[in-house]
Amino acid sequence: MKSFIDRVDPELLPGLDFSEAFPPPTTIDELHSFRSKTTADTTYADCSGVTFQDRITDGLRLRVFTPAGAGPHPAIYWIHGGGMIAGSVDHDTPYCTVLSGETGAVVVAVDYRLSPEHPFPAPLDDVHAGLQWLFASAEVLSIDPHRVAVAGSSAGGGLAAGLTLLNRDNGGPRIAFQYLMYPMLDHTHTSNSSREFHDIPTWNRAHSQFAWQCYLGAGQPSPPIYAAPAAAEDLAALPPTLIQVGDLDLFRDEDINYATRLSNAGVPTELHVYPGAYHGYELNCPTSSLGAQTLTDRNRALTKALHPSC
Repeated sequence: MKSFIDRVDPELLPGLDFSEAFPPPTTIDELHSFRSKTTADTTYADCSGVTFQDRITDGLRLRVFTPAGAGPHPAIYWIHGGGMIAGSVDHDTPYCTVLSGETGAVVVAVDYRLSPEHPFPAPLDDVHAGLQWLFASAEVLSIDPHRVAVAGSSAGGGLAAGLTLLNRDNGGPRIAFQYLMYPMLDHTHTSNSSREFHDIPTWNRAHSQFAWQCYLGAGQPSPPIYAAPAAAEDLAALPPTLIQVGDLDLFRDEDINYATRLSNAGVPTELHVYPGAYHGYELNCPTSSLGAQTLTDRNRALTKALHPSC
């Protein structure tokens, strides 16, 4: 079999520079260094009149991105990535600005607490509280509560999947759609892709094991399904779903399996596996052919779900 580098789409090779410059952590000391070095980009995109402002509810910060034009708008509840141990709404502000402009939706991004300082269930409690605030504030935010999607990438995708399970089981408001970009779903690391990509320069097995240890803490060999959604036996009655992942991603097989099980449970599910793509490729190389196609596929699915008359 070809090496990892030889399998990467040539347009995506420059994106590996970030992983080499800022390797994900495998120890607490490395985590503190990683957080200090990966500062947020403060050059926000100017996207078709999108504006944003922060809201605070019970100490939880949410950043609300509002597109131009009169509402009520659909909404996308965005959960950032970072392995449950890094990231913030500040890091994702350029992404959410563009997402709001391209989908015509209010994007509400939640700044949940991070592990290991705040292990499960704290991050999930935060994203759950933020979603409840979104629905409760729908009129003030000029949001149509019948057109709300839950979305996230990587760890954020895992939290999004756990949140939709929790919302279903609690009888919460109907969620119109869930968008999961290479979601982090399975704490067991038993898949073929988890074994295959154990030492690649992007997010690999050692990085993932450390992140899950931080998130779950000690003494949880069988965590609740809301922490590790891959363990959920019943996936029925969940929202229509788009899952995207690269074929060189550690999470590839757990994501394919989750999509298959969603479909088998009667959930309308769309799955894209992008050849030659690694974890984070569409962020590192958004103008590459694969990066652009991935974002186009995302926008199409969200627009179809949230603007059904279009």
